[in-house]
Amino acid sequence: MSTIELGGLRENVRGRVIDREDPDYDDARSVFNGMIDRRPLAVVKVSQVTDVIATVGFARDNGLDLAIRGGGHSAPGFGTVDDGIVIDFADRIGVHVDPEDRTARSEPGATWADFNHATHAFGLATTGGIIGSTGIAGLTLGGGIGYLARKYGLSCDNLISADVVTADGGFLTADENRNADLFWALRGGGGNFGVVTSFRYRLHPVDIIYGGVIIYSAEDGETVGEFYRDFIAAAPEEFGAFYGFHQGPPVPFLPEQWHGTPVCVIVGAWTGPLDEGEKAWRPLLDAAPVLGSFLGPLPYPALNTLFDPLQPKGMQAYWKADFLRTLSDDALRVAADFGSRIPSMECANHFYPIDGAVQRVAPDATAFSYRNVGFAPAIAGQWHDPADDADNIRWVRDYWEALHPYAEAGGYINFMDADDQSRIADNYRTNYARLADVKATYDPGNLFHVNQNIVPAASVAG
Repeated sequence: MSTIELGGLRENVRGRVIDREDPDYDDARSVFNGMIDRRPLAVVKVSQVTDVIATVGFARDNGLDLAIRGGGHSAPGFGTVDDGIVIDFADRIGVHVDPEDRTARSEPGATWADFNHATHAFGLATTGGIIGSTGIAGLTLGGGIGYLARKYGLSCDNLISADVVTADGGFLTADENRNADLFWALRGGGGNFGVVTSFRYRLHPVDIIYGGVIIYSAEDGETVGEFYRDFIAAAPEEFGAFYGFHQGPPVPFLPEQWHGTPVCVIVGAWTGPLDEGEKAWRPLLDAAPVLGSFLGPLPYPALNTLFDPLQPKGMQAYWKADFLRTLSDDALRVAADFGSRIPSMECANHFYPIDGAVQRVAPDATAFSYRNVGFAPAIAGQWHDPADDADNIRWVRDYWEALHPYAEAGGYINFMDADDQSRIADNYRTNYARLADVKATYDPGNLFHVNQNIVPAASVAG
């Protein structure tokens, strides 16, 4: 495409249009996953909604692939594309909190660290991710599992409304009363239906929590998993915690001999009365011999960024996901086996509970349909050296293949990689047909296909 043609795009946006001749191009095209090396025609650093409308129209009218980038954390690299256009919200991170009605309106480039920083000033929060650098947009549109989910539901369950630019250049507000079919689809259906330019959330009184991490030997992984399974099933919903495997991090509370060796972890937060926090955590300290622990009163944002030092931008990454009806003995044996062979400091395997408030929402009330399962396992392969690609990818794939016989057909789209498109219908179960109809209504030409893609229903699109 010529400079003159891109010049037409520049004339219609106020933000920067960065092309291949720009000295900032390589930085602008990079995403969280260093394995992704794509070369878009242009990255548009949008400054306002009209920039989004103009860029969507430009991509549509020129038959170009269009990628939408919020936080840029997508493991498959859906925030960029070869020979197409990227809408980049990196400069749009504003969060406006209304403490009186306990709501917050956020721009789509904000990360959960940005969002929590804003809401914590008022002693409020909503369900966000496990990593502070994760974008609010992608996490919410895919569902949104986090520490507060057992008490307050998924991120998408706390979404009150969204402003959306659709494929035809329209601008809509979607909520329970306006464009309700679109609002239903946005809550778990991913970025398939348009470009969300504003999210409005319900907030909850979450300020100082009692939480942190307990580290056990990977050899005790099955024992810890069995204890955790029974413990979390009976725990008050104020207790949000996951079980998983890492390599021992180089932190002061873990003896140096365990640094870089496979370990089992439980990480989470007690959001009930602070003076009950120590008692709430005490049983987990007796689940197995503890190698090290860091527990105590923490500002909620501090817990949400606890793993950020292990998640620098530019690592190689490959992920897999499933849903488990229960954390069965068979599943725990697989977890302990592969967890004991976790290949890098940055790799992670977590089992997130799907219960409490999440299960009180009907499976067809939002696009996120797996409301009747017990856990969402994430197998996140992450490492620094491209020379280690084959070994790390093999560990992730072999682990997933060993675990999947005990899992449901579908998985959580936010933890899936680019080679999981064949599972898309299974990921939504009986909600898929309705999602395809909504897709056909708002994006019949499938402009928004750089994602875990829902194809428009032919009967409506035709």
